[in-house]
Amino acid sequence: MTEIELITKLTADLPTDESVLTGTGDDCAVLNLGGQTLLFKTDAIVEDIHFERDTPPEQIGRKALARALSDIAAMAGTPTHALVTLGRCENHDPEHLVKIYDGLKSHAAEHAVNIVGGEVTTLPKLTLSISLLGTVGKPVLRSGSQTGDALFVSGELGGSLAEHHLTFEPRLAEARWLAQTFNIHAMIDLSDGLATDLRHLLSENIGAELRSPAIPISCAAKLAAKENPSSKTALLAALTDGEDYELLFTVSPKDAVAVLDGWKAQFPDTPLHCIGKITNTRGITLRDEKSARTLTLHGYDHLEQS
Repeated sequence: MTEIELITKLTADLPTDESVLTGTGDDCAVLNLGGQTLLFKTDAIVEDIHFERDTPPEQIGRKALARALSDIAAMAGTPTHALVTLGRCENHDPEHLVKIYDGLKSHAAEHAVNIVGGEVTTLPKLTLSISLLGTVGKPVLRSGSQTGDALFVSGELGGSLAEHHLTFEPRLAEARWLAQTFNIHAMIDLSDGLATDLRHLLSENIGAELRSPAIPISCAAKLAAKENPSSKTALLAALTDGEDYELLFTVSPKDAVAVLDGWKAQFPDTPLHCIGKITNTRGITLRDEKSARTLTLHGYDHLEQS
């Protein structure tokens, strides 16, 4: 059973009421409480899966919050309040935990997030779980892609384990600008790899065509492929590595040029690439200058890695 299959099984027939505008299946839950639209997100990081024991503790704390912030960004929201659950190992050095919280608090202050409480427990491996609230005007969901849409991705992909997964910047300002300036049809942040996360923007009636030369590959992925040719290619890394935390979104083709031009003016230090389009054929096609093939690869799956 894959991670998605397990989530689908566990979340079938969950109790909800009229306050739940969007439940499971998107980057955040969307709630209507007292006439205000809120985003609600939880996310966890676990030692030996999302970080190593020798990772600088401040970076561990930063990453724990940044992952949840990236999900708020994917829906064009603004983060506001967080709860933190810390699962510590027995005999864990308290000073190490203090430094983890220093990194978490620093990143929270950077994004005006109030940390308002949490929980401490004991677990076999060091774990941090973040519950995060945010506000939003009109949330951008995963489900709005239309045939013919242009498909854009921010930043560069692949090779995140070299450093990026600890130092990435959640694209909060970029996502809000997109949603306020254009009619963004669908959006997601890339956490499990382009080959997996793109599928969340598709449906039974639509697919996607990716132009492989247009996919932005990070220098880290290119270097890893060069140093170890027997391992995955740089393109494969960009498709499947995960933990990129970039924005992947769709927009009407008539707005594509304006999106590119406006982005360059607003965010000159962050690249934006049109990597393909939404099609009326199910599945994902990967096309280069000479040929096209169906993409059957997937990115990271927690259950397959366990």
